[in-house]
This record gives sequence, C-alpha cells and structure tokens, in this order.
Amino acid sequence: MVIRVNSSGDQGAGPDDGAGVAPSSKAQWRKKVMRTRADTDPATRSDEANEIARHVGELAEAGATVCAYVPFGSEPGSIGFLDALREGGARVLLPVTLEPGPLHWGEYSGGGSLIPARYGMREPRGNPLPPAAIATADIVIVPALAVDRRGVRLGRGAGFYDRTLGLARANARLVAIVRDDELVERLPEEPHDKRMHAVIAPGSGLVQLAWDLG
Repeated sequence: MVIRVNSSGDQGAGPDDGAGVAPSSKAQWRKKVMRTRADTDPATRSDEANEIARHVGELAEAGATVCAYVPFGSEPGSIGFLDALREGGARVLLPVTLEPGPLHWGEYSGGGSLIPARYGMREPRGNPLPPAAIATADIVIVPALAVDRRGVRLGRGAGFYDRTLGLARANARLVAIVRDDELVERLPEEPHDKRMHAVIAPGSGLVQLAWDLG
C-alpha cells in the first residue's frame, strides 16, 4: 500500500467551476463533485473500485471491528472492499438508517445478507445494533464527497455521520474513501465537523492526513 503524508504542494487545490475558480461553499463543492462523479465512465469506476478494495483490504486485521458502509450511486468503491475486510479476518458493521438520530448498525456477512433500504441504499438484514455499537470499532470507514489536507470531510449534507462519529472511541481511526482528485487543498469547515485521520483513494492508497491525532 502507498502511504503518503500530506505536505504543502503535495496535492492541488481540487476541482474548480470550469472557469478557474474553486468552489467556496459546501453546496458548490457538492454540486461540482457529484457532477464529476456522474460523468465518470463505468470502466473507470470499476478499475477504481478494484484498487479501493485492494487498499482497504490491507487495513484488515484478524479480530478487529470495522464500521464501514455500502457504496451506492456514484460513490467510489463497491462491496468488494467489504469482502476484502472480511477475508482479512475483520468483523464488519454497516449502517442501518432509522430516522431521526445517529446510525444504527448491522453485521455484514456477504452480499447475500444485504437488503434494499432507504434512499436507494442497502443494509444488513436482521435486528439492528444500537448506535453505540460504533464504539466497538477500531476503524471507521466513512463515505465522503471530498476531504481536505486538514482532514475536513465533505458529506452529502444529511447529517447522519455528524450525529454518529462522536460515539466512536477516541482512538478509533476515521478513514474516508474518495477519488484521487477529491483530496483537496481546503474545504469549508463547521464546528460540528469531525476530522478524518486518513483517506483511501484508488491511485494514492492510504494517505495519512497532516494534523495532530492527539
């Protein structure tokens, strides 16, 4: 796995609006990233998903618990990275969305264990575990539209992870999955935003972010 530590000049400023001006608000960033993802051809998506699965699989440790998610729509990755975690001996928990409030969790036991859920997502069948189950995780893999050098994450704006990540253990590693050009110079940040410790991108592998993990 490629491991890089961010430093000044290592990454570009990220996508611009086509006129050389980078987005300035979260809404502008979301619109730009989602448009770019939607325009990505299926062959590139497949190649990137395979690389993401390979990199995520290298995080797996026997006996570890990993909270992850099922990519859907234009999100990078596939259930291949969930299978890679299980093959490495990790217990994998996936979100179950019960509104309102933080995410509940269900254990992943293979693609056949997933059922249709809200918003076009898939989730494990069976009775969900409570939100506090995230506190058993050694690693939490989080979806993101973009992440900046400081670990600031841009989500879809629904707030589920904002309400959930505070329940994780203080020493749990928070890792977002993005495409390579979605690791950017700087994103807008709000007080409730939880910073990521690292990202995984298909071409770059695991990229440790340059901020004090405490």
